[in-house]
Amino acid sequence: MEKTAPTARAGHISVMLAEAVDALVWRGDGVYVDCTFGRGGHSREILRRLDAAGRLIAFDRDPEAVAAARAVNDERFSMHHTAFSGFTAKLDALAVHGVDGVLLDLGVSSPQLDDARRGMSFRQDAPLDMRMDTSQGEGAAQWLRTASIQEMTEVFRNYGEERYAYAIAKAIASARTGGDVETTGQLARIVEKAVRSREPGQHPATRTFQAIRIFVNQELAELSAVLPQAVARLRAGGRLVVLSFHSLEDRIVKRFLRDESRARDDLPARLPVRAATLPAPRLRLLGRARRASAAEVAANVRARSVVMRVAERLPQEAAA
Repeated sequence: MEKTAPTARAGHISVMLAEAVDALVWRGDGVYVDCTFGRGGHSREILRRLDAAGRLIAFDRDPEAVAAARAVNDERFSMHHTAFSGFTAKLDALAVHGVDGVLLDLGVSSPQLDDARRGMSFRQDAPLDMRMDTSQGEGAAQWLRTASIQEMTEVFRNYGEERYAYAIAKAIASARTGGDVETTGQLARIVEKAVRSREPGQHPATRTFQAIRIFVNQELAELSAVLPQAVARLRAGGRLVVLSFHSLEDRIVKRFLRDESRARDDLPARLPVRAATLPAPRLRLLGRARRASAAEVAANVRARSVVMRVAERLPQEAAA
């Protein structure tokens, strides 16, 4: 999702706005997909770069983001409520068989973090929800009511890289004997008591909240699902631009782009195959991973962890 910070003038600023759109839009009459509309920062800039024949299709799984898109009054623009995994199905429904660029701005958005009702932050005590799509699925509090110690431990360790995962899971299970864990404040206090030490400047519950949010929204599974779908729909020369905000996301993106930019060599060992007959790569990497400038990080602390990766779809004959 779009990473933004409040400003008195514009309300929110999209991370690496110019850099991402510069990398994405390579023809003004192209068809582009913004998979994470958020509050529309990147989408509005994409529209500004398109000519009259261009088209922008925006997706978001958050109903509030979909509602915010009603403010975009542009006949070249359409907004659709869907998760990453619905990428191909939605484009099929729109009869869009090829696109010139796909933007993925991953993670949680500033409006989601800053709105206490969403239950994604421990800064304010609020109902423990954490769903990006509040119209469906199980919220964090519901999951915590029945999750086993082993399941919680695995989630905290795998999605939060939390070294105290087992201690936190035991503490939550113990706390449940006195009633369900229903609010962000309750959960934060339980974690604070269970965590013996933490990196300077980081709240003890940071990794736990991240892990639960990723799990509840199946963020990594959704990312793994959309990447091959996006590449399959890119026309020759089309761009895939991905903004990641933590190592788990970036690891998936990095490995996917690496594999898609190399000739496939996953055939059985010692099988006599000519190099020329190996399946050709579908992507070409465009430069190295990029980070936000020092000036942008100074203006928007949420830009400090961003990593942008860009790849270009090779011609069909090269990828056949």
